[in-house]
Amino acid sequence: MRIHHVAIIASDYARAKDFYTRILGLEVIRETHRKERDSYKLDLKVGEVQIELFSFPDPPQRLTNPEARGLRHLCFAVADLDQMRAGLLDHGVELEEVRVDPTTGKRFFFFRDPDGLPLEIYEE
Repeated sequence: MRIHHVAIIASDYARAKDFYTRILGLEVIRETHRKERDSYKLDLKVGEVQIELFSFPDPPQRLTNPEARGLRHLCFAVADLDQMRAGLLDHGVELEEVRVDPTTGKRFFFFRDPDGLPLEIYEE
């Protein structure tokens, strides 16, 4: 249907927040401190798409870990998560378990493209 969001993990949250909001002029939708993860999540509006800017304590350089600094994953919105999941499984794609976003209550899951890039399917 469309790209829902792009997630980025910053090595320096304050510097990244300043860059995306002040320098690039992106509109802040909401900022959430996730105490249990000792991290921030800043949702930014980019037209019809969002950038999710994250902080994590001491994120590693990207090797294969989707929690590493830099581009975290690309997310695609779908109307029917179960149908999309079945189609991917039919093509032999390895999928993570379905999760529920504790903030929105929406279902989602992760998988990787052929080069290992983490991708997300998010049900709207």
